Amino acid sequence: MEDAGLSFILGARIPDVPYQVQRWHRQHPDEAIPDGHIFVQPLPAGPTEKARGRRDRVMYYQYKHGRARRTLRGIDQQVTKAEKAVAGDVPVKRNRFIKLDGADKSVNRELEAKARALAGLKAYLTNLPDPSPQFVIGAYGQLWRIEKAFRMSKHDLQARPIYHHKRESIDAHLTVVFAALAVTRHVEAATGWSIKRFVRTARRYRSVQIRVGHHILTAEEPPPDDLRDALAQIRPSRGAH
Repeated sequence: MEDAGLSFILGARIPDVPYQVQRWHRQHPDEAIPDGHIFVQPLPAGPTEKARGRRDRVMYYQYKHGRARRTLRGIDQQVTKAEKAVAGDVPVKRNRFIKLDGADKSVNRELEAKARALAGLKAYLTNLPDPSPQFVIGAYGQLWRIEKAFRMSKHDLQARPIYHHKRESIDAHLTVVFAALAVTRHVEAATGWSIKRFVRTARRYRSVQIRVGHHILTAEEPPPDDLRDALAQIRPSRGAH
């Protein structure tokens, strides 16, 4: 990404307890890390890296009580299953806390202690210049919007051109899909509704024209007030382009 001149915000793996966290525990013995506390680790680029176009980076470690509680609960469940598997009460299945040494099985207590020490921490790596932890973590928290767009493209908009074999057909299919995605984003932003709610609500309200002799009669069911307001938000104002 840096070779392409791009900036990034990445969720990073934490292989070991970071030095900043260890130092905090030494300075605050017998204290719990405050909820939402952020540790900062500058990662300056060396001369060789800068010559290759690398930038200075920053790693943020955020601790959350809720995240620690969920992680510890998952560790407890996995360790309990590992203990039962080691005791022969249940079959040995995939479990990271089971240590195999030939035919011998045991619970990997070192890995368990390490996992518990990391519970509640999440790392964010960025090469943005002069970033703030609030911006970096907040921006990463919006990743679900990109994931939602991919899910919507694959399912709701049926973006996979699996029945097309010619380049022109594939390009045309994806063009229609991305145009629909743009319209979807506009509808959601203008109305505050999810696209699923909007489609399900609006689908049943249609106009029908009936020809009776030389006369044309129009039959329609008026939309409810909330749908009428949503449609008014979507329509462009007079004079808009």
